[in-house]
Amino acid sequence: MESGADRGTERDTPPSLGTGNGAADGHGATGRVPLAVVVVDRGGLVSHWSTGARRLFGVPKEEAIGRAAVDLLPVSGVLPEEEDIPEYGAFAAYDGLGPGLESSLDGRFSYPAAGRARLTVPGRGEPGRVDVLWWAYPLVGPGRERLLVLAADTARLHRDEPDDDPAFERIAPGFALHTDFPGAEELAGRLPEILPSMSVGESARIVAQVLELGYPVLEFSQNDRVPVTPDWGVPRRAQRRARRERAARAVAEGLPIPRELADDGEDLEYAAVRERLEFLNEVSGRIGTSLDLATTILEVSRAVVPRFTDVAGTYLREQVVAGEGFPEGIPDTTTMWHRVAVEHTDEPGRWDDVVPVGEAMPFPAHTPFFQCMTTGEPVLVPRISEEMGHAIASQFEKRDIRPLINHRSMLVVPLKARNVVLGFMILLRHPERPVFNDMDRVTGAELAARAGLVLDNARMYTYQESVAETLQDSMLPHIPPRMPGCDIATRYLPGTLLGRVGGDWFDSVKLPGARTALVVGDVMGHGLNSAAMMGQLRTAVQTMAALDLPPAQLLRNLDDLAQRLGDNYLATCLYAVYDPIASELHLANAGHIPPVLVRAEDGRSELLDLPTGAPIGVGGVPFEAVRVRVEPGDRIVMCTDGLVEVRGEDIGVGLATLSESAAHPAASMDDACDAIIRALAATFSAAGRGGRKDDVALLMARLNGIDADDVAEWRLSLDPVEVSRARAVVREQLYDWGLAELAAQTELLVSELVTNAVRHSHRRPVLLRLVRGDTLLCEVDDDDHELPTLLSAGPGDDSGRGLRVVSTLAREWGTSRTTTGKTVWFELTLPRR
Repeated sequence: MESGADRGTERDTPPSLGTGNGAADGHGATGRVPLAVVVVDRGGLVSHWSTGARRLFGVPKEEAIGRAAVDLLPVSGVLPEEEDIPEYGAFAAYDGLGPGLESSLDGRFSYPAAGRARLTVPGRGEPGRVDVLWWAYPLVGPGRERLLVLAADTARLHRDEPDDDPAFERIAPGFALHTDFPGAEELAGRLPEILPSMSVGESARIVAQVLELGYPVLEFSQNDRVPVTPDWGVPRRAQRRARRERAARAVAEGLPIPRELADDGEDLEYAAVRERLEFLNEVSGRIGTSLDLATTILEVSRAVVPRFTDVAGTYLREQVVAGEGFPEGIPDTTTMWHRVAVEHTDEPGRWDDVVPVGEAMPFPAHTPFFQCMTTGEPVLVPRISEEMGHAIASQFEKRDIRPLINHRSMLVVPLKARNVVLGFMILLRHPERPVFNDMDRVTGAELAARAGLVLDNARMYTYQESVAETLQDSMLPHIPPRMPGCDIATRYLPGTLLGRVGGDWFDSVKLPGARTALVVGDVMGHGLNSAAMMGQLRTAVQTMAALDLPPAQLLRNLDDLAQRLGDNYLATCLYAVYDPIASELHLANAGHIPPVLVRAEDGRSELLDLPTGAPIGVGGVPFEAVRVRVEPGDRIVMCTDGLVEVRGEDIGVGLATLSESAAHPAASMDDACDAIIRALAATFSAAGRGGRKDDVALLMARLNGIDADDVAEWRLSLDPVEVSRARAVVREQLYDWGLAELAAQTELLVSELVTNAVRHSHRRPVLLRLVRGDTLLCEVDDDDHELPTLLSAGPGDDSGRGLRVVSTLAREWGTSRTTTGKTVWFELTLPRR
């Protein structure tokens, strides 16, 4: 916290004890005494240390704040045996503020205390002893402040009377009711100036307590009492600013500057420049605290109201608001400008209906706004005339903006970055305030330049974040929630500190035999290189999965590919194939964390014990595959290490939490994924490990299985007559399943596929399979490795029409190679019931 002294006169003199309200008989100390203000919190730590405290006790503010008060204030001391406590007129000859303040510091006193002491202060010369008066006020209430200490150096009490004047033999601190003095209202009003900066309620509460406990006074000999009134010593900034503005108006009107305005103790022009620099430094510290574009816009608008202007409207180009690339070209009358913020000191809501935030509009060439945006220079309008107000208002259809702008002073400043205008600010002052002048124009231009850079940083961050998200989204698959025999839910969370683009991915691939391949991988590293490598590996996995390679062989081929691509290609990968008909998982692991399998029967979860294998790209290490028996309703959870591992924590803790949270029942698969993420985040937060920094890929699959009654298979010999048999058995099966509506269409498509298979197969019989699930799946296997191609058949061609028919009538169709040949399949949508 800062006292009023720190706010107003940190560079001048600290708040002072003005003792001009003398006693009734006219006696009183005159001059100024710097006042030390120290606030101690309930933990006994210093929470405020004024400039006067630094000068009196010799300890800088940055060293005092947060330290124990007993370490900074020498509150205890041993009185030398040969000295007695002297009468007033000679201070106690010991170091320390005395037992009275010590008792106040440790909370033993619930009433105010005052005293005087002699201190030894480093850096004060010989003998380095300072005579001090002090007042201590215990504070009560909801705040954290416990004690308010005021102290003053008596050597600074300048007196016109001679040193041997008996009237001043005795000076002691004391207390009195503030109503004892005629200037009570003034005293109560100025007391907050010596308090730390705090809310109005807190300040009023402490002032009330001080006045109730007793106002600080100086007791002089002959029973004279003088109230301690804060005196700033030099005019405060607001007073100086008001005098400068009066002087500036006098200059503008060609009048001489009154002596009381010019005689300010410092050069007027220098003071004005210094104040402008202080304002710009203050604004610079208040803007740019976030890279969020919306937050930055509000910071820029609020930084200038009300100190520099009464109304601030911010407009940005469409590309900036949309988070697109850097806007090109000079703006023209067709350029759309979005009003993104309006700050003002008028009554709430006055501007909202006339100039609502979010509105986009162009500006005509005759307006000062167009001049600012095209020249990139500030435009100053000392007063908006009736004519100009009418011209500006003509842009606002069915809204009369003239009452809001007429007769006000206006300054339009461009928001630029790299010599390109990103937007502009419209600044308006009330008619009662001084108009914008040339110095304001320079100040506004500098303010806009700093704000433009901050906005451009936020714009670039928003744009790069958008590019990263688009890139990541384009590389991650959009997996359907339902695959043959299983339901799938996924989550991807970008890294919070290491960039929004990473190398984690997940995928699912439809395989012959109603099987599904489930993949989770993690490229080592972060950024665009990792994302690019991830895209290559994911594409390779999809390609090899379509070849129906066994899991161990697929990882072997992927490892070879990574080595061919480069030495820096390292990744972990977990590849699983789910067969819903056989109720089996076939898994292989390449250095990845193990999956969690949740059993539907009893809700038990377990980490599957798989051969770990080496990461992809190491080379020369064999991969092993295992088969795991599963039941309908079981769930498998696969994720990357970013979910379960944080720096400084054993990964076993994360894996245990993953296993436990995966077993919790949830209303849906999406809810189950979210519950896992929340559980892991809570675990690491409770351990004090902070937030997640790595990106996360999470895939959960509920293994529903396919009942044997929903699968029908036939083996067909390599004889053309088998085509008619295939049509017959398919028709019969569909009638048994209650799918008579699909019989004719299915017969036609099966006839085309079986005909091709019988014609091109070599030795092995053709396998025909129907699977009833969310769709009707038909597969035809043969031992020919050449995949059929969709051709454009002409009127005279004898072949090429079969796959064209399949492509036209089927919901989806495709081909894939197998270890023994190929599979051609199609799907039909089931009729609604």
